[in-house]
Amino acid sequence: MMRCAGELRREPTPAEAKLWAYLRAHRGNGVHFRRQHTIGNYIVDFCAPRIKLAIEVDGSQHLEQQEYDDERMAFISAQGYRGLRFWNDDVLNDIEGVMSVVLRAISG
Repeated sequence: MMRCAGELRREPTPAEAKLWAYLRAHRGNGVHFRRQHTIGNYIVDFCAPRIKLAIEVDGSQHLEQQEYDDERMAFISAQGYRGLRFWNDDVLNDIEGVMSVVLRAISG
């Protein structure tokens, strides 16, 4: 699992790379995110373990795996995490809107 997470960190999608840059820029509020963080048998794109916030960035392949994604998010929620999901297009074309949602989740 850790090897897979490392490989994913080395080859982020354009949307993941963009969101990571913004998450890193907002570290001043004391919340630190990790990329490709494992929770149980799952790897989430971004995780702030201290506040138990998991963020997923989804491409079109997720349209055909809704049942798996729902099961995965149910497990992550059962571990005490709040989950946020964004489409690649939203991250690439409306990063300010995405970050607004993230910052609201962080603050409360």
